[in-house]
Amino acid sequence: MSWDIYSQFYFDTIQNLKIHKDISFVKSFAKKEKWKNDIDLLFKNSKFEALVITDVAQKIVWVNDGFTKMTGYSKKHALDKKPSFLQGEATSDASKKSFRNKLNKLQPFTQIITNYRKDKTTYKCEVKIIPMYADDVTHFLALEREIV
Repeated sequence: MSWDIYSQFYFDTIQNLKIHKDISFVKSFAKKEKWKNDIDLLFKNSKFEALVITDVAQKIVWVNDGFTKMTGYSKKHALDKKPSFLQGEATSDASKKSFRNKLNKLQPFTQIITNYRKDKTTYKCEVKIIPMYADDVTHFLALEREIV
């Protein structure tokens, strides 16, 4: 019984360290890009498995390890691609259109979309998009998690 308690504590500690590492990276990226967003507030009470940063052209400039774990794609494979490479036949046109329309408004939003893993299996992904800005929007931050 004590081993179970310890192993759960150990697992939780490792997960928290990974989350803090990811948030620290986003903070350092924000500092470099001179973003005016409150990074701490963005992550407060937010649940995510994957983090994705894209430029304004929506090309991926960074993903965390959670992205690789969730999708099966390596960081190297994802770089310079648009996140739409994760979409496929089961991703409805209506959902893609809605996503694009919300993105073009340059306002934060959350949407559920069907994506594909590298092994071609589908999953429902809750994506929270936050436009990141200095004087204008320079990047988008996506907080993603698989939902059942």
